[in-house]
Amino acid sequence: MTTKQRTVLKQQLLSECRRVQQQKADNARKAMLEVQESAQESQGTPEDTFESFREACQLQRDLYARQLDEALTGLQALQRVPEARSPKDQPGVGTVVVTDTQRFYIAVSLGEIKVEGEPYFAISAFSPLYQAMAQSRVGDTFSFRGKPYRIEEVF
Repeated sequence: MTTKQRTVLKQQLLSECRRVQQQKADNARKAMLEVQESAQESQGTPEDTFESFREACQLQRDLYARQLDEALTGLQALQRVPEARSPKDQPGVGTVVVTDTQRFYIAVSLGEIKVEGEPYFAISAFSPLYQAMAQSRVGDTFSFRGKPYRIEEVF
């Protein structure tokens, strides 16, 4: 893979992470608003039923508000991910790490994402998996949860 192809791939991965993270934020915002509207529309029911319903709605709204906050925090983190990084042989934020079994993109924890039909696992620099690979270099082997990984490429 050429340097240009690597750069394009990293830009596509970052773009896909931003899209997925924005979708998470939009879904949480929409769900939060729907719960809020539902609580407001239920006025006029008997007082006891209304209070317990309102409390349940408030709990749901708070849950979605936390999800929204986490999604927005993830979007902010993605704004700080470098799109182009000088070649290094060690994992870092904004790098793609190709192992003998999987490909990882170090940005935010989103799980599996696909770019051009190929699966990549978006992980955070705070994740235990990243911590296991952080000091490794190309050619090194690291272990996570008893499974060995050999780093074949970092870009």
